[in-house]
Amino acid sequence: MNLFFKQETKLIKGCKANERQAQEGLYKLYYADMLRICFRYLKSDDLANDALSIGFLKVFQHIHNFDAKKGEFGAWIRTVMVRSCIDLGRREAKFNEVVNPEEIEEVFIQPAVLDKLFVEDLLKLIRQLPTATQLVFNLSVIDGYSHKEIGEHLNITESTSRWHLTEAKKQLRRMIAPSAIDKPTENTKGR
Repeated sequence: MNLFFKQETKLIKGCKANERQAQEGLYKLYYADMLRICFRYLKSDDLANDALSIGFLKVFQHIHNFDAKKGEFGAWIRTVMVRSCIDLGRREAKFNEVVNPEEIEEVFIQPAVLDKLFVEDLLKLIRQLPTATQLVFNLSVIDGYSHKEIGEHLNITESTSRWHLTEAKKQLRRMIAPSAIDKPTENTKGR
């Protein structure tokens, strides 16, 4: 058993017993990773910090529901944080439900342009997207949710989710390098 797992297990047990020192220790252990998730999902630093606080409050209130036999704690706490971000983001987002699936267009960006970007640069660009579009992009591209699952989380249709994903890709491509954008050809469709 590794040292991190031992520490985490001890902190979880202490949190289940409502021990303040264990709560503080768990908070410090996961703070940075969970804050990164909140920053990725939410447009402003204030909203991200709110989601982090709300998320940790939920973690401490519902930690007795965590069962190590069903999965890792890191995945469980991450899910709590993502859902907290979705809840806050949904309040901020403006979803346009009038979406025609035929209007969704594929755009391709040259891989050489992407090679020049750093993760931090991409995250900054993602945070510039409209709130609804940013939420859909993160859920789909980064976290791998299907459009059906995104629709259920955000109370939107699958076609609205698809539209926001396409819109996110278009806007990101424009921000990254306008000259690197190509219309899809038969060879690039579906990438």
